[in-house]
Amino acid sequence: FQHHFLGLCNLADWIGSNEEWFPYKGVPDDGYIVRARRQAEYAIGKVGLDIGAQRAVFDAGGVSDFTALFSLDAPNAIQRVAAWDAPLGEPVVIIESETGSGKTEAALWRWARMYAAGLVDGMYFALPTRAAAVQIHRRVAQFVERLFPDGHRPEVVLAVPGYDAGAGGGGLPDYAAGYDSSHDGHYDRGRPWAAERPKRFLAAQVAVGTVDQAMLGALQVRNAHLRSSILARNLLVVDEVHASDVYMGAVLQRLLAAHGGAGGYALLMSATLGSAARERWLGRGGELSLDAAVDKAYPAVSTASGVVRVGENGQRKKVSISAAPEMRDFDGVARRALDAARAGAKVLVIRNTVDYAINTQQRVEELAGGDTGDAELLFDVKGIRTLHHGRFAAGDRRLLDARVQALLGKDAPAAGGVIVVGTQTLEQSLDIDADLLITDLCPVDVLLQRIGRLHRHSRSDRPAGYGEAQCIVLTPADGDLSGLLKQTANVNGLGPNGYVYRSLHILEATRRLINRHSVWQIPDMNRKLVERATHPAALAEISAELGEDWQAHAADTEGGYIADAMAASSAVINFGKSFFADNGDVVFPGNEENIRTRLGEERVDIAFDPAPASPFDGAPIDKVAMSLRWLAGVAIPEGAMAPEAVGGGGFEFEVGGRRFRYGRLGLRRG
Repeated sequence: FQHHFLGLCNLADWIGSNEEWFPYKGVPDDGYIVRARRQAEYAIGKVGLDIGAQRAVFDAGGVSDFTALFSLDAPNAIQRVAAWDAPLGEPVVIIESETGSGKTEAALWRWARMYAAGLVDGMYFALPTRAAAVQIHRRVAQFVERLFPDGHRPEVVLAVPGYDAGAGGGGLPDYAAGYDSSHDGHYDRGRPWAAERPKRFLAAQVAVGTVDQAMLGALQVRNAHLRSSILARNLLVVDEVHASDVYMGAVLQRLLAAHGGAGGYALLMSATLGSAARERWLGRGGELSLDAAVDKAYPAVSTASGVVRVGENGQRKKVSISAAPEMRDFDGVARRALDAARAGAKVLVIRNTVDYAINTQQRVEELAGGDTGDAELLFDVKGIRTLHHGRFAAGDRRLLDARVQALLGKDAPAAGGVIVVGTQTLEQSLDIDADLLITDLCPVDVLLQRIGRLHRHSRSDRPAGYGEAQCIVLTPADGDLSGLLKQTANVNGLGPNGYVYRSLHILEATRRLINRHSVWQIPDMNRKLVERATHPAALAEISAELGEDWQAHAADTEGGYIADAMAASSAVINFGKSFFADNGDVVFPGNEENIRTRLGEERVDIAFDPAPASPFDGAPIDKVAMSLRWLAGVAIPEGAMAPEAVGGGGFEFEVGGRRFRYGRLGLRRG
C-alpha cells in the first residue's frame, strides 16, 4: 500500500503541476480551491483516469462478435479458450501456442471481455523489441477502433521513445515523444498526456511498447513507483516471454508479484516456454520431472489452478529439417540460398551474429554477380542491395522492415524467388513467410521461433520442391561442439566466449534433436522439443555422457545464472518492505544507469553534425546507436561528430582513434 500510494502521489503531483490546467494567475472570486477542484476533475478526464462516461456507452454485447472485431471468420481453439473458457478472474494467464496461431487476437479479445466485466480499465501490451512494438501498435489501434464507439475511443499510445507516440511509426529527434506540452491547447484536441514523456507512458489507458518500460516499475530507479501504481489498473500483456535471460526473468517475476499484489491482471504469451519458467510465472514453484513436463498439453492455456488443453488451431505443418556442417562455409551457404531462389523459393538466411550475416551477404552478392543474372534475387531497399540486422539507424531500419514485409509478407507477390539475409531481427514479430530457412544452430526455443517464419501463410502456389517447409541448420565443420569449450574468441556467438547463446548443453541437445528427427511436426512436437533441449534433467544427461570438460562448462553456466539472479535481486524493489521499517526509509542506490542498461545491451548514441544522408533514400541520419563493447576504454564524445562521405554511399567517422563506417551494410568497425 505504501509503495503504490507513493506512486499515486507522484502522479497527482505531475498532474497538479500542469500550468495549463492549474494556472498561477487569474484566481476567481470563489477562491482557488473551488476552481482547482473543478480543474482536477477536468484533468483526470483528459489524462484518461476517469473513464466513467466511456463505460456508460460501451456496448458489452459487441465483445462477443469476433468477426466484427477482427474481420476473421471465426475464432480458432486458442482464441476461444483464452478469451472465453479461462476464468477472467485469474491473476496470471499463460497462453502457449505455435507461432502464427493468433495469440495476439486471443489477448485482445480477453482484454475486451475483462474491460466489459469491469476488471480492468485498459491495457499495456509489452513486446521484446521496438520494431515489434511498432508492428503490433497498428493491430491494437485497429482493434480499439472497432471496440469503442466514436467520441469515447481511447488513443493507443506507442510507448517507444523516439517515435511519434500517438500516431505511431515516425521517428522523432533526441528520443523525444510526440505531443510536446509547448503546443497550446493540445489537450483540447485529444492529444494524450501520457504520450508526452516516456516516464508517463504507463499512464495511458491503452499503450503498446517494449517490456522494459513495464519492468522499470519493479526496479530501483526514479519514477518506479509511479509506473507500477498506474499500471495496476490495466491488463499487462507480455508477448514472446521466455526463460533464456535470467536477469530479465527475475525482474519480470517481481513486477508480476507487485502487479498481482495490487489486484492487477497479467497475460503472458509464448510459443516455446519451458515447464520451469511456466511454473515460476504462475507462482507454483517446484520442478516437474522431464517426463511430466513433456506430457503437458500443447497448445495450452495455463493458470495457477491448472492447464487447459486447447486442441487444434488449424496451424499444422511438417518441416523437413537437417544439419549441415557449414557454419563457417559462407560459399556453401550462399550457393544453397541461390539454388533455392533460382527455383522460385523465398529464402531466409538467419545468422547468429552481424559479422556472419555480412560475410554471408557479401558472398551471395559475389556469386549472384557477373554473368549469372541473379541480382534480381537479392534483397534490396530502393534498389540498393542490403541485409536485415539491428545496426542500422532508426529511419533505415523502418525501410528495411517495410521492404521485408513487401517481399515476404501476406500480400507479397507469390511468384519469384528472393534471398533475405539477416540476424535475430528476422525471427520476431515480422509477419513473413518463407519456403526455405537456412539458420545457424541456436537453442531449440529460438529455432522454433525462426521456423515460425516458414509456411506461415496458407498458399497453394509454392514452387516445385517446396510444398513442405524446409529448414537447414548450420553447425561447426565436424558437427562437434566440444571445440567451442576451449575456444578463447567469440565464434558466431556460441559457447562460453560467445555473447549470444552461451550454454553449449542446450545447443548440443538441439543438435541431437535435429539429427534424431528429420521431420518436425508443428505444433505436435513443440512441447517435446523444448523440454528435451532445456529441461535440467536432459542437460544433466549430456554432462554425464560427455565428461569433465562439459561438466565444468555446466558449472560455469550455472554460476553465471546465479550471478544474474543475484544482480536482479539487488536491483528490484522489495514491495513488502515498509518505508517506516526499523532500519530507516527505503532508499534506492545510486547506480540507476547500470540497472537500466541491464535491460538490454549497453549502447550509446553517436550524434552527427551535419547529418549525413541515408544510403537508401538520402534522408538525414542525425545519430546512430553503438554498442559500448566497441568503445571500451574510449571516452564517449559529448558533442556531435563530423562524418566524412565515402564512395559508394555511406559515411565514416572516428571515436577515440577508432574508425567506423556506416553504409548499405549497416554500422561496421573500420
